[in-house]
Amino acid sequence: MPRSAASRQRLVLMIDSIRNEDCLATMADMPDKYVDMVLTSPPYDNLRAYNGYSFDFEAVARELFRVTKDNGIVVWVVGDSTINGSETGTSFRQALYFKEIGFKLHDTMIYEKNSPAYPASKNSNRYTQIFEYMFVFAKGTVYKQLICDKPNKWAGHKDFSGKLKNPVPDFSPRNNIWKYTTSFNGWKHPAPFPEALAQDHILSWSVEGDIIYDPFAGSGTTAAVSKKLKRKYIGSEISGEYCAIIQERLLQ
Repeated sequence: MPRSAASRQRLVLMIDSIRNEDCLATMADMPDKYVDMVLTSPPYDNLRAYNGYSFDFEAVARELFRVTKDNGIVVWVVGDSTINGSETGTSFRQALYFKEIGFKLHDTMIYEKNSPAYPASKNSNRYTQIFEYMFVFAKGTVYKQLICDKPNKWAGHKDFSGKLKNPVPDFSPRNNIWKYTTSFNGWKHPAPFPEALAQDHILSWSVEGDIIYDPFAGSGTTAAVSKKLKRKYIGSEISGEYCAIIQERLLQ
């Protein structure tokens, strides 16, 4: 069914904007196969005091599948809390559900933090938790350029005749454990992820001009980095307090 003029205008206004509403309301205004990439870190378990808000994970996942373009990517940065002596496993259940609704689990990556939020005490019975998962879900085939910044020890290797034969490049794709300094980037939010993390994913899975969506915009890292890298951005943030932070950040 053709979209009305008002609906088309709403889509135009959605580009490069942060909407102060539940992400389900934002995605309800999107046509099928609208965004090229999703990069987000949702509130999970009880690790994040997110101004009292909660979300319907399965409804959000289904809508993300609908609005993501064929061959698009969803990067879902998430972890688990420990409750009653056991890790919740929420991250794994979410990953499996994404697969059930049609996404491919393209990669299970690790975001390693060099400064854990809660270092284990000497009386702890478990090791210090210093990572979150970065699940990379693909809706189809992945046609992207991986970051190649890992020095290759075989670079310039010669064959037995002393000649270069199919020379090995100086750098090869990095591995799938990425380490970053945990930083609040100067913005008041309980759980921001580093700008470098957002930049590396956006460079890996999108090209200039693509639409990048963050359904849990938080402090606006995805939007700010998308803008810097000449991508279009859309963000949903249910907290008016955090929306004000994002708008201030995007104006700088």
